[in-house]
Amino acid sequence: MSSPNHSHSHLWPGVPLALASALLFGASTPFAKLLVGAIDPQMLASLMYLGAGGGLALVHLARAGFGIAAPEAPLRRGDLPWLGAVVVFGGMLGPLLLMLGLARISAASGSLLLNLEGLATMGIAWVVFRENVDRKLLLGAAAILAGALVLAWQGDGVRLDAGGLLIAAACLAWGIDNNLTRKLSSADPVQIAMIKGLAAGAMNFALALARHAGAPAPGLAGAAALIGFLGVGVSLVLFVLALRHLGSARTGAYFSFAPFIGAVIALGVLHEPATMQLGLAAAFMAIGLWLHLAERHDHEHLHEAMAHEHAHVHDEHHQHTHDGAWSEPHSHWHSHAPMRHKHAHYPDLHHRHDHA
Repeated sequence: MSSPNHSHSHLWPGVPLALASALLFGASTPFAKLLVGAIDPQMLASLMYLGAGGGLALVHLARAGFGIAAPEAPLRRGDLPWLGAVVVFGGMLGPLLLMLGLARISAASGSLLLNLEGLATMGIAWVVFRENVDRKLLLGAAAILAGALVLAWQGDGVRLDAGGLLIAAACLAWGIDNNLTRKLSSADPVQIAMIKGLAAGAMNFALALARHAGAPAPGLAGAAALIGFLGVGVSLVLFVLALRHLGSARTGAYFSFAPFIGAVIALGVLHEPATMQLGLAAAFMAIGLWLHLAERHDHEHLHEAMAHEHAHVHDEHHQHTHDGAWSEPHSHWHSHAPMRHKHAHYPDLHHRHDHA
């Protein structure tokens, strides 16, 4: 049995995973904008999610074919209701609303409005699931909201046009999705993202065909699938892993980095104008992200006795014995004895305690 590991920062690996997920998703928005005019929005959403699910299915098969056992817990029957809701909100409604919104708004503005997803995720986590949110996280959320309001300013007041409202609705759908996905975060993220991509993509594809949406040329379909594999599939795998370490509110907060990536790419690739309004909105949102990164949650806390299954190493929270040889990381059903201690932490799989 190994000794407890106190050497790594509480930011690792959750924050890098969330930021990497944000990077891939943020980059996908302006590239999807390039295809919106050539592909029906619902067909585009379906192709992106089929690309995500299909690409991850190949990864899953490759792992099995080469005998590479993933040290992850499998999905179980009790996870299916949560998985079904995740497919509907995150796989069907969210991408469809985003593609419809992008068809009516610039890629840069659409990318920055996606910051509302982080606010929706955090608000639902705080109000519905009672996840702890401290002052810096709230101030950061306020700065991000201020940036969104600047973006929506129309000279005589704050207004969201049809495109902005559709993207805001997509953010709400993904905020629900992110909180429901936390219920599944102990399971294999490749399996979760693969099923979500294939199921949501197939349903949106069938609905698009029922509406007589034309099938795109093979080259365009392949481009959409590639964008989906990286910007949806791989991004979602990283997001689920981040949820495991950070919880919903903080993963959503760090994911707020995604719109900056999308906006910068939109300015550089699509040659959209860099306006004063866009710059001010980006400044507010950057302040919000900095406040999220500066947060440190550290107090004495009690771990109740619990038993669950997930990929783990033998750190300070996993000090059980094994029969025979074992390697790390590994996954099996294990128990935790009650423990009281103090260290910097996030609401991960082992720190979902109440706060006074």
